[in-house]
Amino acid sequence: MLLPTHPRISQVLMQVTWLVGGIGLFFGFSALSSGQIPTAAQWVAVWSVGGVGVLSYVRHSVFHRSDAVRMGWDLGKRNDFQLEVGFANLAWGVVAWTAAWLDWGTMVLASLILVFGIYMLQAAVLHLFQPRPWAKAQKATSQLTNLAFALFLIRFAVAVMS
Repeated sequence: MLLPTHPRISQVLMQVTWLVGGIGLFFGFSALSSGQIPTAAQWVAVWSVGGVGVLSYVRHSVFHRSDAVRMGWDLGKRNDFQLEVGFANLAWGVVAWTAAWLDWGTMVLASLILVFGIYMLQAAVLHLFQPRPWAKAQKATSQLTNLAFALFLIRFAVAVMS
């Protein structure tokens, strides 16, 4: 049985998050290339912002100790800042799902995607250049994946808005 502090829990959640985000981007860019802009925005908003946001909330807030251990940031107690990051991810995810469900329009979805992409870009750059003597190649790969995800979100949002 895995304890709530075991890093495997958050590692699996991170991998599922990448998968969900990738599904949204794959089908979003596919629809975009076919000229189906509203459908493309729906795919990315629902999966790559909504799904990623909610899964990131679960990882950062519900399994915050597991995630802290995974990242090498375990303080041995609850880290309220990490919970706040989870709450922000939940807010973006729920708003993206709501905007898609209530059909708030393509520009609203693209704006949400752009905001989430900018946030993810800032986080990715911060983590990528953070000095970590304990970092391994796997950690660098994870950060490069996050950076690529952020850049794809931004590129997608700009294409939809153009």
